[in-house]
Amino acid sequence: MNEKLRAIVAQVLELDPALVNAETSVENQPKWDSLRHMNLIFAVERPGASGDQGTYADRIEVQNIKPRFPVPDFTTAYKYTQNWGYARVAGQLRWIKWDDTLADKFDLSGSATGWGLNFTGNLKFGSKDVLRGAFVVGEGIQNSMNDAPVDIGIEKTPQNTVTPIEGKPLPLTSMSLFLDHSWSSRFTSAFGYSREDMDNTDGQAPNAFKNGQYALGNLLYSPVPNAMMGGELQWGRRANFSDGFSSDGLKLQFSFKYSFSGKIGG
Repeated sequence: MNEKLRAIVAQVLELDPALVNAETSVENQPKWDSLRHMNLIFAVERPGASGDQGTYADRIEVQNIKPRFPVPDFTTAYKYTQNWGYARVAGQLRWIKWDDTLADKFDLSGSATGWGLNFTGNLKFGSKDVLRGAFVVGEGIQNSMNDAPVDIGIEKTPQNTVTPIEGKPLPLTSMSLFLDHSWSSRFTSAFGYSREDMDNTDGQAPNAFKNGQYALGNLLYSPVPNAMMGGELQWGRRANFSDGFSSDGLKLQFSFKYSFSGKIGG
């Protein structure tokens, strides 16, 4: 390797020049980080979505609407990491279409653009505490969430005699905030809260999902490195769109984990 090039590579990677040679690469040199703790990802994903037929679920006109996805979902994420933790922003863009296959006086075909932004990160406080947070905002991306059931809701348009109902991407916001704390080398805890909220359309059923939230706290004990046990208290709540229903759940669970590995044969 040219000595001038060796010196430049060593300076950029903050290495001893003696450690730089023709075999030096990202695979064998941990300090090879040309973006300085930055990570950028682009992805093309298999599309998918679901719609809420709402108060029109028993109408044959709605039952003959078929979904179609002309292009895949596009996602991207950027992550910046430092000693204090990391910050990450991700985005999703999708195109959802549906076709009215019934030959009648109505035309219920349509399309919608789904989009979302996801902000996540953690912040270290000394050696014993890590604060983890996330915030999501978007429309028509419920298929990517665990709790929200549908991406498209029905909106009434009675003034339009050809298209009296339309599909609309449902707006949502979601957040979570958790603190991981180490009491000692053997005792740790996590405490946190999370929720998800939907903006329902006027054509959705009264029992449609409106929002959900949960909170938890635990105490875990690791007597040896490969064993863990502890208890966790969990609370959850679901509320519906407009029928006044909500339900709370409270659970106390105990867990035990033992990690091991072995090899059978040669």
